[in-house]
Amino acid sequence: MKYFLYVDGASRGNPGKASIGVSLQDETGKEIETISRFIGHHTNNEAEYQALIEGLKLVCAKQISNIEVRADSQLVVRQMLGEYKVKHPKMKPLHREARALADSLEAFAISHVPRSENSRADELANRALDS
Repeated sequence: MKYFLYVDGASRGNPGKASIGVSLQDETGKEIETISRFIGHHTNNEAEYQALIEGLKLVCAKQISNIEVRADSQLVVRQMLGEYKVKHPKMKPLHREARALADSLEAFAISHVPRSENSRADELANRALDS
């Protein structure tokens, strides 16, 4: 079975109050598990990476070895694909952690999707900020 991981990070203030939203779904679109969590004071890009990291930790905990990640952060997607360099000092350890988790899986793919196709993860991230 194929699984999809939708991830989103949010920050109000950039940097400011930040949160993550994650939706793990099977190939039929059935939601298996979600994460909606306030993560403190961070930039939007840091929150995006935290969402990816927590999502990949969830995938590993569920012993899923084949995942396709969908994210609306072009920066994170392109950095994970190696198309963009990771230059910011705060982003380097986040990228390393995400890359290590991705590399531990049998099959990992990541793609950029428009925000409209990432609405569930966005909803979960905003719910955490609003509560």
